[in-house]
Amino acid sequence: MLFDLWHTIHMKRTNLVLDAHLLDEATRVLQAKTWSAAVNIALAEVLRVRRIQRIPSFFGEGLWEGNLAAMREDKPPRTTRRRRRQA
Repeated sequence: MLFDLWHTIHMKRTNLVLDAHLLDEATRVLQAKTWSAAVNIALAEVLRVRRIQRIPSFFGEGLWEGNLAAMREDKPPRTTRRRRRQA
């Protein structure tokens, strides 16, 4: 087996106590070949979903203040002009 210096994968070996039915279902649903692959895919998916859920808090709320209905009108907003005094 060749060792690829460019793509090093860091793996952690651990013992987990998992629900056998959930593990079997996850392996089948995720079409993973191994239990480890199923767990890794599931972890990656949970993290992806959590990142997506945090997007609104990243941008905040109430940053824009304006009138969307007025912005969507075809006409530009009316401005008042001063009349020039004739000398």
